[in-house]
Amino acid sequence: MKLILAIGAGSFIGGICRYLMSLFIQQKIFSTFPFGTMSVNILGCFLIGLVFGLSDRGNMSQEWRLFLATGVLGGFTTFSAFSNETVGMMRDGQFVYASVYVLSSIALGLAATFIGIMIIRIL
Repeated sequence: MKLILAIGAGSFIGGICRYLMSLFIQQKIFSTFPFGTMSVNILGCFLIGLVFGLSDRGNMSQEWRLFLATGVLGGFTTFSAFSNETVGMMRDGQFVYASVYVLSSIALGLAATFIGIMIIRIL
């Protein structure tokens, strides 16, 4: 039960942070392209790389890993918003933007996770 509450608390924190950061970025960039969601997801990928890098080294308990990775970062990143925004662009006939969004989100997300893990391995 303690782990469930830790994950739930982390999701609460991550969800609020996602909303605020995405809103902030989207308001600063005057574009209909979903830079807010993409930035949140890429940052989340980088941070989860750091969390799992630390966890792999034995520097983090299972409770903290679940709180941070499943809770905070699970609530922070958002595949459902990514999917909805992509479908919206496709529905509006913006196939090039949709393709750029999908490909760049996946490539940058994978690169960010890898970089996060590698930073911890180097340290």
